[in-house]
Amino acid sequence: MDNSLPPADELVLVDRELARLEAHRTRLLARRAWLVQVLYQPARAATPPPRPGVPATDSTPRSAQNVLLTLGGTLLTIAAVAFTLVSWGSMGIGGRAAVLCAVTGAALAAPVALLRRGLVSTAESVAVLGLVLTVLDAYALHRVALSDTDGPGYAAAASAVLAGAWAAYGSALSRLRVPLPAAVVAAQLPLPLGVLAAGGGPTAFAWAALVTAAADGAAVLWARPLPVRITAGVGAVALGGWALLTGVWLSLSSPWSGAPLLLAGAAACLYAAWRAPASAVAVSAVAGLAVVAAVGGPPRSALPADWTVPGYVLCGLLLVSVWRVGAGVRLPRGIRSGLAGAGTSVAALGLVWALPPVVAGALGPLTRTAEVWSGEHAGPALAAYPATALLVLAASAAALAPVPRLWARCGSLVLAWAFLTALPVSLHLPYATTLALQLLTAAATLWTAVRPDPWTRGLPRPGTTGATAEPAPATAPETAAGTAQDTKTTAGPTTGPTAPPAPGRTAPPASGPTASAPAGQSASGSVPPPPSAPPQVPPTGFGAPRSGWTAPPVRPRVPVAEPGGVLGWVAYAGGLLSAVGAVALALDVRGATFAALGVVLGLLAGVAVLGAGARRTVSACGAVLAATGLVLAGAAAAGLEAHWTALALLLVPAATAVVGATARPVALPVEVTGATVGLCALGLAGPRPAFLALALALGGVVAAATAVRPERRPFASWAAAGLFLLAAWVRLGAWGVTTPEAYTLPVAVPALAVGFLRRRRDPEASSWTAYGPGLAVALLPSLGAAWTDPEWVRPLVLGVAALVVTLLGARFRLQSLLLLGGTVLALDGLHELAPYVVQAVGALPRWLPPALAGLLLLAVGATYEQRRRDARRLRERLARMR
Repeated sequence: MDNSLPPADELVLVDRELARLEAHRTRLLARRAWLVQVLYQPARAATPPPRPGVPATDSTPRSAQNVLLTLGGTLLTIAAVAFTLVSWGSMGIGGRAAVLCAVTGAALAAPVALLRRGLVSTAESVAVLGLVLTVLDAYALHRVALSDTDGPGYAAAASAVLAGAWAAYGSALSRLRVPLPAAVVAAQLPLPLGVLAAGGGPTAFAWAALVTAAADGAAVLWARPLPVRITAGVGAVALGGWALLTGVWLSLSSPWSGAPLLLAGAAACLYAAWRAPASAVAVSAVAGLAVVAAVGGPPRSALPADWTVPGYVLCGLLLVSVWRVGAGVRLPRGIRSGLAGAGTSVAALGLVWALPPVVAGALGPLTRTAEVWSGEHAGPALAAYPATALLVLAASAAALAPVPRLWARCGSLVLAWAFLTALPVSLHLPYATTLALQLLTAAATLWTAVRPDPWTRGLPRPGTTGATAEPAPATAPETAAGTAQDTKTTAGPTTGPTAPPAPGRTAPPASGPTASAPAGQSASGSVPPPPSAPPQVPPTGFGAPRSGWTAPPVRPRVPVAEPGGVLGWVAYAGGLLSAVGAVALALDVRGATFAALGVVLGLLAGVAVLGAGARRTVSACGAVLAATGLVLAGAAAAGLEAHWTALALLLVPAATAVVGATARPVALPVEVTGATVGLCALGLAGPRPAFLALALALGGVVAAATAVRPERRPFASWAAAGLFLLAAWVRLGAWGVTTPEAYTLPVAVPALAVGFLRRRRDPEASSWTAYGPGLAVALLPSLGAAWTDPEWVRPLVLGVAALVVTLLGARFRLQSLLLLGGTVLALDGLHELAPYVVQAVGALPRWLPPALAGLLLLAVGATYEQRRRDARRLRERLARMR
């Protein structure tokens, strides 16, 4: 009888057993690593600390050796120089030759033997001494045998010979680090010194420096030793920079001689940038600046001075175009970035040069000194400034417009506005044309703020630039496993036992040997590590434990700004500035003022209707201000006095109340702006009380009409009541009324009526909230007047009224009526009794008041507890009142 399993079931069992063994092996490896760490830790801890009597060293033997060798080589070098310069003349020609040959040969041959014994540092020091001796040999040879030779020419030849000899010496002894960099240093001198010896000028010297810098660049690219590359790089930067600076100076003084030098330097820099991508951006940026200086120099010498900056800017913009053209020919990104950065820098400097006409056109009208409507116009601003600044602005705007980036479109929009703003200043246009152009600029930019779609064509939308979050990419094995599992799942059910799930999937508990592990032991039979063991990393791959898989973290992307909104705000800012400038400019002429204010009012109203968001709100408030300006201009044209102008200004808050009832999105800002204009109207009417009272009453009418709207009722109703009350008071003051009741009773009676209605609607409301304000306004000013009134009518009427209020408070258990009425009644009675009390006190002996005060204090002290209980009961009774 065959008891073997089917192949599919047997494969499942084999896979499970292999997974169990792999998991067990992983755990054992982690345990082994922890045990090794535990065993080696005591060994490190057993290292004896430094003995108490032995001082700790603060330098290593290697550093001490280097210091000693360096100091010894330096002293020997100083001795050799002193011998050559001081003691040379006391020896004959044979002795001199013998000393030079012997010492130099020994110094150069000694490193060979030292290197064989492994004394690298000592060999390095001796080799340095030998190199210095070769320089001294060259100097001595010139002084003794070749003294008639030209100094710069001999120095050039000697430096070339020394560079070759040092290079050969360093190549033969490759373990020495100094000879090859020293040869690079010596190689910097032959060509420049040879040019000086031949009598060459600055141009020839710059060419020699450039050729030497190119050789240094080749050494940087192809030499292997790092010290050689560093030394050659320093030389290339120094000599190449000198050559390029000389070329720039020549392009300003003699362009045709400086242009070839700059172009050659640019070509060398571009080749270096091509071969060294790490520094491609910086090197290609230098090349770009050199190209601009070379190409812009000859036209500058042939054109007028006004075209100097535009010529360089055009060259810079052409260089910026390399960014897109170079992408088509697969130019490296670093080179394109450097060239574009150089061109952008030149264009930015040109824009700074072109800014003064823009500032004069935008802010010039705001700094007016002439009288309003005087008909006089300010003189031409920047009369001597070149008009070619317009060309810089226009070319820069045209260069940025095709770039499909938001910053480029914003820059192009700003430059277009700047061009239109600077146009009247640069071309010295007449007054009417300037005003019309500013209004057209305001209209164009405000329309762009409302409809920025033409400027957003080709720009990426926020939804297509990764505005949503996406998961982090999975590793290759996980992706492959997940794909395979998904394929199996979509293929439908399979016959036989289920295959083991892929990593990252949830599987049912396994049966078999792993399911019956004893307690305290893992499924694979391994003993858990002690608490001090390091945490074990869960194994991955085929032997990973079958547990739930945690999804990879989600990486949020930064939201991208909506292009239309950004461009809209940029255009809106320019439109507002142009509108303000146009209104300020129009103040020179009466008709122009009305025309400009009307156009600005229409433009802002259009933006308020067609726009959205904060731009709509700001435009609506600006339209209110423009309407206020029209009213003021009309009043000034009609010759109205200030108080009549104040009444005319009240038309603005009335209009804003009507607009607020229909334009709900901007209702509150518009009404607040109109209320501010109304306050200004009250200020104009202040010197005339009668007109001030009329203005307050009209403002109350507007507020009362606004209170009809449910959303404005709470505030507008109180504002209307306050304005009406102020109007009545101002009118009473204008009539000369001084009786306080004429001012207080019109306030107290409505306040008490409102409090009565409040108590009927809410019986739990406090009497202080309902009746306190009205009673205070009615009684307290009259009490103050009664104390200074010599007649008896007001105190009598006030006392009767206070008595009635007190009785009503006691009857209806109202705290505010009882306390206010009782206090006023007591003070009013005290005022009436005061003369008699004064007379009685004057008739009594002087010892009697202190005696009475003492008796009173004794009585109070004797009945102190009773008085406290009485006061507590009174407080409790008052607290139970409303």
